Order: sequence, then structure tokens, then C-alpha cells
Amino acid sequence: MPAPETQEDRIPDPKEIAKTFAEVAQRASRMIVDHTQRQLKHGISRPTDELGIAQAFMDMMAKMLANPYQMAQAQMNLIWDYFSLWQHSMMRFSGIDTTPIAIPAKGDNRFKDAEWEEHFLFDFIKQSYLITARHIHDTVSKVEGLPDNAKKKVNFFTRQFIDALSPSNFAITNPEVLRETLNSHGQNLLNGFNNLLRDIEDGDGQLRVKMADPNAFEVGRNVGTTPGKVVFQNDLIQLLQFNPTTKEVLKRPLLIIPPWINKYYILDLRQSNSFIKWATGQGHTVFVISWVNPDAKLALKGFDDYMTEGSLAALDAVCKQTGEQEVNLIGYCLGGTLLGATLGYLASKKDQRIASATFFVALLDFSAPGELGVFIDEQQVTSLEKKMEERGFLEGSEMAGTFNMLRSNDLIWSFVVNNYLMGKQPFPFDLLYWNSDSTRMPYKMHSFYLRNMYLKNLLKEPGGIELNGVPIDIGKVKVPSYFISTMEDHIAPWKSTYLGARSLGGRVRYVLGGSGHIAGIVNPPSANKYGYWTNETGVLPETAEAWFEGSTQHEGSWWADWQQWITALAGAKVPARDPAKGKLKVLDDAPGSFVKLRLDTQIKT
Repeated sequence: MPAPETQEDRIPDPKEIAKTFAEVAQRASRMIVDHTQRQLKHGISRPTDELGIAQAFMDMMAKMLANPYQMAQAQMNLIWDYFSLWQHSMMRFSGIDTTPIAIPAKGDNRFKDAEWEEHFLFDFIKQSYLITARHIHDTVSKVEGLPDNAKKKVNFFTRQFIDALSPSNFAITNPEVLRETLNSHGQNLLNGFNNLLRDIEDGDGQLRVKMADPNAFEVGRNVGTTPGKVVFQNDLIQLLQFNPTTKEVLKRPLLIIPPWINKYYILDLRQSNSFIKWATGQGHTVFVISWVNPDAKLALKGFDDYMTEGSLAALDAVCKQTGEQEVNLIGYCLGGTLLGATLGYLASKKDQRIASATFFVALLDFSAPGELGVFIDEQQVTSLEKKMEERGFLEGSEMAGTFNMLRSNDLIWSFVVNNYLMGKQPFPFDLLYWNSDSTRMPYKMHSFYLRNMYLKNLLKEPGGIELNGVPIDIGKVKVPSYFISTMEDHIAPWKSTYLGARSLGGRVRYVLGGSGHIAGIVNPPSANKYGYWTNETGVLPETAEAWFEGSTQHEGSWWADWQQWITALAGAKVPARDPAKGKLKVLDDAPGSFVKLRLDTQIKT
């Protein structure tokens, strides 16, 4: 049995400390030189307000100062809560058990360390922060007379400010970081500074916080491993067909349209949580689109190209490969928006090959886009279009950064603490590896999408948009549809997807799952998590609230509910289909080459 570790054993080797200091100094010096040269080369740019944040806050301050009584009342409420906290703390210090004045919200993991509650000082710091945060947010959110768009910006960016100032984000006020600093004699902070420099270097001068080790996973090796073949390819897509795992399969093949904002293997991470692997086990012949990660050469590919060369080309290939003329389709997120547009296009053409449509957390009506709307107005879209026109695309990291801000405590600050204060390496987590595997958006397509969907909300309007020369009317779509949305979705809020479900003209089954945009979808039955809600009245009430009031909660995963729904439509079976024996030539093994292009590991020029 080894001897217990002593204090002396935990003291770092002076040679290692000196080596670390030298590495840090050398890297920091090199970065300062690189930054200076970059500034001299490109010129020092003047600050801009492309998001309109400064103007929104100036308007807010003007409205706030115009109502001094409300300001005074807010200050008195804050002082009263501080007095209550001081009284609570004195009672605790005296050994009297008392109820906290402020407690973290459910699911707030910043204060999960026991010291935040058990230690008198850290409990005081925590509650003081929570009280201040609440009063700041309440004060700015109650300012009257602000335009709706300005109010949304003020609320959102006030929350970003509040989250950034959490005591958990600073070494001296985070008990977990303090313990690690004392135990390692500060080695964690040195390691963390090295991690910080590494992330700035990898970001080519910009800080890009690592969520996962990019070398821990490899698509095709330990994620995206369901076997299959690439059976079709053009400029925008590779079409994958997966090997069957049952002797018989459903007659209707299943085609999945993932979002091109991310890569398809979110539905094929590990075998235990792979929707694609599970669907093959349920007797589906599964096809999935793997979108190209575009560069400037594809700048002029538009939304209609994503339909003709994407969803329609894939549908043609599936029908040719299998010999079938009826196909079940799934669209995930932006892929669901494309699916809705494709259905409207085919309805005008009297093309009935899509037998059923399933929408994973997808928006068809953009009238209530949630917090993403903060980033989308005329000023911001115009500014973004200028950038995209210069490069030919929207950089993937910019889109990822926007999504991460919607849940900054979980997707930004937790990694700042882990990587830079605790000095640890990112945890090898497949979902976060996928989340960091960003993709670009072609200029023409993304501009059309932002303007016509988010700004003008034209998809739900009969003839509001035209694709490939055809006016789109999703109200004429009569195919049976299944909508799965999730309770905590920040990207496609469920009450917004509900509006889109009511825009279709056919029978719709709407299901609400637990958790968020990703975890609520990647929720295999074996996990038995989150649960889901259904409403069996057969019609969609006018409001999402009315639907929920009449819903019933079920345990487990919605996957089983979907399988029951889709097989009830047409459950006829045929012998299993081998991808290598179809009518299309095999081009490559799954997962193909398109999905393997990873932007954050490319050599910088």
C-alpha cells in the first residue's frame, strides 16, 4: 500500500516552475509582437457599434433618468435587501440557522461547491451577487418607453454583463479555485495562463475558449461511426446510406436533412445515443445529407440551391437508389425550415413523394424567434452582409459564439473557470467536440435566410418567398407531420415552433420534450431521461399555452412515440437494403469526406 501524500509531495518542482514561467513569458512576448504587427499592417480600427448595443443602452439611460422616482425606489429596494442579507449573515455568524435571502436558480451550477453554502464568507459573497444581479436586471427590464428591439438588447446584454461578473469567475472569490491554488502552490494559475495563450494562438489572435480536446475524437473513429456508404455527391452534399441491422425494413426509406449550421453526426455520436443507429434498428433504411463546409467558391449558392441541390437532389437519389416513390423525411433545426420550404415547393408541383415530414426543433414561423432575435435587425444584417460579401461566407466561429452566448454560464464561463482558473484541460465530451466543429454559411444563402425568414417572416405567408421560380405556400402542405420541440430550447423556442406547426395544412402531431435544443433531441430510450408531453385531442389549439394545458406528460424518450406514429402511417416491410447493391454507385465509406473538414484544425495562413 503506497504511503499517503504529504505536503512536501505536493510542492511543485522548482525546475518545472521555472520552465513554465519561461514558456509563458516567451509565448506572451511572441503574441504581443504578433498583435502589434497585425495592428500596424491593418491599421488600428476605430470602435464600432454594429450590434446597436451602445445606442440601446443610451436610450435606456435617458428613459431611466427621466423617471427619478422609479430610480430611487429601485435603490431603496436594493438597500433593504442588503440590510436583510447583513442581518442574515450576522445570525449565521452567531450560529443561528436562518433562511437565505437569495438562492441560485435551479440548474445554476456556478455555486454547486459546498463552500458556497457552508462557509459564512462565501455564502455572503454568493447572496450579495445574486441580490445585486436580480436588482440590476429588474431595474433595466422595467424601464418604460423603450422600443421593443432596444429593450431586448438591453435585457440580453445586461444579463451577459451580470454573468461575466459572477464571483465564480474570479480566482479570489471562487472557493474551488482557491483550494486548488493553495494545494498546487499556484501551478493551476500558471497552467491556466498557458491554456489561455494557447487558445489565443489557436484563434489567430482572438480568444476561442476550448470546450473539448479536438484530438480526443475523430469522425469515423469514435464518433460518426455507424457503417454505411456515400451513394451520391454534388457541390453541396454527400448522401449517406447506412447499413441495415434488421432482416426486413420499412418499405418507405427515411431521409434526414440536418442543419448546415452544424454537422450531421450530432445524430450519430456514440452507438448508445445515435439516433441514426437506433433508427436502423427500428427497421428504417436511413439516409442522411452531409453538407459541405463551404468556402468563398460557393459564395453565390442561394437558399434555392440548398433546396434543389440539397433536399430535392437527395430525394431524387433516395428514390433512385431504393426504387421507391414514397419517402419519410426528417428536418433538424434549419434543416426543418428547408424541409418546410421543400414541401411547399413540391405541393405546387403536385409531387407527392414525401409521405411524411418530421420536424426536429424547427421554425417555420419566425414571429417570435426568442433571444436570437437580439442579433437580427436591419442594422446588424446589413453589417453582416458586408462582411460576408468580402469573404464569401460567414465564419463558423461567429455563429457558434452567438449560440454560446444564449447559455453563457454553461457554454462560456464554466470553461473559463475550468481551463484558465483551475488550469485543467477540457473534458473529452463528444457532444462538446461536435459543438466546437463549426461550419461556414455561404453569403447569398445566409443573407436570404436572415432577411426573408427572420426579418420579414415570409415563409409562413402564401407566396411570401419564391424558390427556383416557384412561389412557396406551406399552407398547401397536406402530408402528415410530426413536430418535436423541447421545453428549454433557446434557439428554436417551443412556443415559436408551435406557431409553425399550425401553419401547415395537413394533420400535425405536436410533441414537447424535456431539456434543450440538443440534449432534448439526442435522448435515446435507454437513457430514460427528460420525458415528453403529448396532447391527444387531434387538433392544435390556437395557442401553445392551451395545447400545454391539455397535454399529458410521459416518462422516457419521445423516440418511441415517433416510431409508433411513423409506422402507423404505413408499416409495410421489404427485405433489407444493402447500400452497396442499390442503383447508385458507391463513392466512399461513411461518414464520407465532407464531414471531416474541421475548421479549428486547419493550418492558418
